[in-house]
Amino acid sequence: MKYSETFTISIPDHLDNQRIDATLPILQENLSRSQVQKLIKSGQVLLNGEVPKPKDPVSAGDTITITIEHSPEEDTLIPEKIALDILYEDDDLMVINKPAGMVVHPGAGNHQGTLANALLHHAPKLAELSRAGIVHRLDKETSGLLLIAKTMEAEENLINQFKERTPTKIYHALVIGELISGRTIDAPIGRNPYRRKHMWVPEPDEDGNVDGKDAITHIRVKERFRAHTLVEANIETGRTHQIRVHMQHINYPIVGDSDYGARLKLPKKFGQHAENVLRGFKRQALHAFSIQFNHPRTGEELYFEQDYPNDMTQLIDAIREESQQYEQNH
Repeated sequence: MKYSETFTISIPDHLDNQRIDATLPILQENLSRSQVQKLIKSGQVLLNGEVPKPKDPVSAGDTITITIEHSPEEDTLIPEKIALDILYEDDDLMVINKPAGMVVHPGAGNHQGTLANALLHHAPKLAELSRAGIVHRLDKETSGLLLIAKTMEAEENLINQFKERTPTKIYHALVIGELISGRTIDAPIGRNPYRRKHMWVPEPDEDGNVDGKDAITHIRVKERFRAHTLVEANIETGRTHQIRVHMQHINYPIVGDSDYGARLKLPKKFGQHAENVLRGFKRQALHAFSIQFNHPRTGEELYFEQDYPNDMTQLIDAIREESQQYEQNH
């Protein structure tokens, strides 16, 4: 039996007077223009309550309602033989090093090739658990450590640990700009009403209320370069895109972040090799470096860390070398 999902989005000012079939793929990134046109023609898209034509223009502030039908087959996880980089495994849990580019769990447009598909092939009993035992997430283009429960008891225990904020998750990121000192970012995060797949730090309304969940990120400077900073981020909360949103919020966006980043700005006389590496880095420079938690059965404190993947190592090395050469010549 099919089921449907309906959601509403508002047209932001910068998309005023654009065709609706060109606007929706910008605001709803998992939909292509051809998919949007099909949805419009089948009456599943409403513009201010009316069925539009694909070429109709939208105005800032317009309301668009989209209804998307799903089939149960889309929600069925299929085991796939995909290599896993397992750092640790016992009867209760696994700690995995996720490569950048791998989706953690199937979603719209991603029903195969995900970590969940790989986990079900490696340990078929994970099909009995919600989300194949995945108790926290990493964005597709973020690399690093992920914790997987293998039993219902372990899953419940680990989920409770995250709710109580007892695990310590440390991320490393290369950000744009010279961050002088560490800081704590205490800023709520909510869903961006203009871009449904994006998050933001919302402004308080007239009554001082904020439409967002509390989010706290502790930032420590690891290494400074002349136009970038390598930082360590310790998150108390686990909000969607938290580090990426918070770094954008304080105007130190993560290098390569196409959603929350900034245009490539380089200082004068910036080294050509470092510039080439920067331009060729096509993901956010964010890595889940370490995780500490209590074993769900024994209570033992466990700690794991994982070095950067090659692309991020090469990026940081190039930025470091460029910075050192500039200091030597000036």
